[in-house]
Amino acid sequence: MDYERYDRIRAVQWQRDHLRLLDQRLLPQEERWIDCRDAGQVTQAIRDLAVRGAPAIGIAAAWGVVLAAQQHVSLDLALAQLRSARPTAVNLMWALDRMKARIAAGADAAALEREAQAIQDEDLAANRRMGELGAALIAPHSGVLTHCNTGSLATAGFGTALGVIRAGVAAGRIERVFAGETRPWQQGARLTMYELVRDGIPAKLIADSAAAHLMKSGEIQWVIVGADRIAANGDTANKIGTYQLAIAAHHHGVKFMVAAPSSTVDMATATGEDIDIELRDSAELLSTAGRRTVVEGAEAWNPVFDVTPAGLIDAIVTERGVIERPSELAMQAMFGR
Repeated sequence: MDYERYDRIRAVQWQRDHLRLLDQRLLPQEERWIDCRDAGQVTQAIRDLAVRGAPAIGIAAAWGVVLAAQQHVSLDLALAQLRSARPTAVNLMWALDRMKARIAAGADAAALEREAQAIQDEDLAANRRMGELGAALIAPHSGVLTHCNTGSLATAGFGTALGVIRAGVAAGRIERVFAGETRPWQQGARLTMYELVRDGIPAKLIADSAAAHLMKSGEIQWVIVGADRIAANGDTANKIGTYQLAIAAHHHGVKFMVAAPSSTVDMATATGEDIDIELRDSAELLSTAGRRTVVEGAEAWNPVFDVTPAGLIDAIVTERGVIERPSELAMQAMFGR
């Protein structure tokens, strides 16, 4: 695997006394970095989607705890502040719980810095492993569709679902890549296409509403997505629009893969019904790039995630292994209680 070609973006960068984040709200038109110098600024960057993607959110939050420790401010306050940034992605809670455990064990700022670096390094290794495992499921000459952004921008590097696609392209298994635009923030159009073009991977953007028609055409054999939380029975929360892709894929005989690190698995959440779905400001849906495009007086409903039932998922790929046709028993066998 030529990681020098397929893994060059690092959107979360620790600078010893501050955290640099590539502002993903401005891509692809502008590559601007934000310097976060305290936990409050990291929290705001997460809340404002300057940094996004479940693994990247968790990594950034861990560095926020390190900043609080370096500045000798209340770690309990910093943990609570960071935890409140976004409710759905379990990686945020997982990373903060891991940092909290180190604090409870007496870790100082230097030890917390090592822990945050370990979280980041482990995510990169997990993504590369998932790429191998996921690509192995895909028959040669296949076409794939992905949703939202799950690449280096959303992780420590390489990506989850996009990592599978990168590995599949490198192995000669994937010949055609399609990306949905992903309204309202257009992460597929702005971010996934940005990464694919940088990698030299030929890909086509489609309107979200074109996905079922694409499946009917026979151009794709897999839908590959990431996840923000996977429940104990395999139900999966991901970017809004994922559920309808799974329904359409099932109807057309297209396989459906979820690629996510084990930190995204939440065995304490029994089913998808128990997942808190984040609702964001309706202005995000009524506007495009900050400019209102819908008539004044109109209202909108803006859930950011939806839940795909396990019965619509053909494979969940984590760094620990692959669960085909996920169920509560299969999830317990791999992840325990």
